[in-house]
Amino acid sequence: MREEENKRSSQSSSVKRFFQKRWVFPAIYIASAAIILTAVLWYQSSDNATDKYDYESSDLTGKKNDTPALEVNSSLENLKMPVKDPMDAVVKMEFYDFKASEEKQEAALVFYNNTYVPHTGVDFTSKDGETFEVVSALSGTVTRVEEDATLGNVIEIEHDKGIVTQYQSVKDVKVEVGDKVKQGQVLAMAGQSLFGEESGTHVHFEIRKDGVAVNPTKFFNKPVSDLHEDTTTEQRSENNMKQQMIEEEEAPAKEETPSKEEAPSKDETPSKDEKTPSKDEETPSEDESSESKEKTNS
Repeated sequence: MREEENKRSSQSSSVKRFFQKRWVFPAIYIASAAIILTAVLWYQSSDNATDKYDYESSDLTGKKNDTPALEVNSSLENLKMPVKDPMDAVVKMEFYDFKASEEKQEAALVFYNNTYVPHTGVDFTSKDGETFEVVSALSGTVTRVEEDATLGNVIEIEHDKGIVTQYQSVKDVKVEVGDKVKQGQVLAMAGQSLFGEESGTHVHFEIRKDGVAVNPTKFFNKPVSDLHEDTTTEQRSENNMKQQMIEEEEAPAKEETPSKEEAPSKDETPSKDEKTPSKDEETPSEDESSESKEKTNS
């Protein structure tokens, strides 16, 4: 009996000494965690887990693949000059700005067909006067490619939120209607036109916001969001210009036709009594003649 008790006491003491070691409990924790993780991975990889869900491509990335992607970065672009090499570009004629001085306004008038027309864009030429590559100032869609005898070839690109850029007086056009162009893409080569004959070989560049021409020089190297702001000032200025031109055209016509107030009225026409003196006024009476004779006799 004593031997058995001694064995039991020795075994319990050895167990206690085993658990008193520092590495025992961390080892037990790590081993149990590894067993639990292995069981979870085994369960997920089993057929029973995958059968509960139906992963079809049409429910995830494959759905609505036909819809075109939106050009999110186009609204973050900065407006660039419509020339391949901006360092070689020269502004030949500026935009007609109503807030500019009289000298700049006169310099921004185009003389065509015996009339002066305000310049609605900016004409760029090269320093050597030779032709150069015309590039897109913003990313967009080509909506117009047209040959014009007066303006030269015209390219029009539509952007978001009512913004349209136009390139006139170009040649060797490299795009067509419907093309998607990126900023800086070559559109054509600079050419000449009858309307901008004084500028020589150039490109006439315009920006329109909701159909209203704006000054491109105010927005170069600035984000497109600046163009999205209100343009009521430019709209009012253009309307005032049109109204002024209409008034100037109508003014000579009004001066040529006399008004009713200037025309002589019937009351102003002299009466018969005023035109021809009466007989009593022309010939003196008999009493006046007899008095004159007595004066002569005396």
